[in-house]
Amino acid sequence: MDIRIVLAFFAALITVLIITPFIIKFAIKIGATDKPNHRKVHAKVMPRLGGLAIFIGVIAGYFTAGLYEQQMNGIILGAVLIILLGVFDDIYELSAKFKLIGQIVAAGIIVSTGLTIDFISIPFVVDRIDLGIWAYPITVFWIVAITNAINLIDGLDGLAAGVSSIGILTIAVMAFIWGKVLILTFALIVLGGTIGFLFYNFHPAKIFMGDTGALFLGYSIAILSLLGLYKSVTLFSFVVPIIILGVPIFDTTFAIIRRLVNKQPISAPDKSHLHHRLLALGFSHRKTVLVIYGLAVLFSVSALVFSSTTLWGSMIIMFGLLVVIEIIAEMSGLVNEKYRPFMKIYQKVFGRQ
Repeated sequence: MDIRIVLAFFAALITVLIITPFIIKFAIKIGATDKPNHRKVHAKVMPRLGGLAIFIGVIAGYFTAGLYEQQMNGIILGAVLIILLGVFDDIYELSAKFKLIGQIVAAGIIVSTGLTIDFISIPFVVDRIDLGIWAYPITVFWIVAITNAINLIDGLDGLAAGVSSIGILTIAVMAFIWGKVLILTFALIVLGGTIGFLFYNFHPAKIFMGDTGALFLGYSIAILSLLGLYKSVTLFSFVVPIIILGVPIFDTTFAIIRRLVNKQPISAPDKSHLHHRLLALGFSHRKTVLVIYGLAVLFSVSALVFSSTTLWGSMIIMFGLLVVIEIIAEMSGLVNEKYRPFMKIYQKVFGRQ
């Protein structure tokens, strides 16, 4: 491994460790704070804008690694737009519609550079499905969906940063195995910045990442997975990034199901995400975060095994993950207390209550 990649990781990490206390003071001074309400877990006013520290750390790593020599103008421009969107939201609380438009514009910038999902490969099913003109809307949807998925799980101290770190580390490991230097470098830089931020964000947090951080991490993960999918059958199939991002995708999917079943608008905020439900079951703040970390690790290990297993192995992994997801959803009441189809079938078959 090039020593510059290692130095870039530490440059990002150390920069965030140094800069975050200043960001805390800056956020408080300009009023970029998160106030408690009925939906939130914290009980005191907290500074946000932590994502700005992560971004500054990533910039430090970017120059240390020499990534400015790469053709990454579109990715950088999209990142700056996402950061500006997050900063303004953390200060002024922008409308959901305005934020969505901003994310679509950022995704459009990426697509305009030619970085698109041109085809889909589903292991053992089909080698290649050319997307043609559909490559553009599908790529935009992928970037926007992953960006928002990370934002939705940002509800407890260290949760979004930790889950993102696990996913980014998994992408870095796969990039290292397959010799994809650009993806490895980018992943380790973002990982360094995120780990540095966790020193201040893990429970009890001194600062929140805010939408600045959640949107930036979601955008970064979307781009990393997109680079893995880009004209590459060997590094990522279409399935692997979905498994890596299993926790945010799982939580987002069930949030949509919950709102449809309960006849609520899909965009309506609630207090029934996975971390909320685990807290309601009696888990402490710290244990809830660690349980979800464990679930993220399970998905990541499954993704690594899936990428190199046989047909039967991949089928067993997918079936096992789906069963685990459904059991967690039902036991935690992620949709509602009455939603227990799997448990009801189990009770009928085995006659147990």
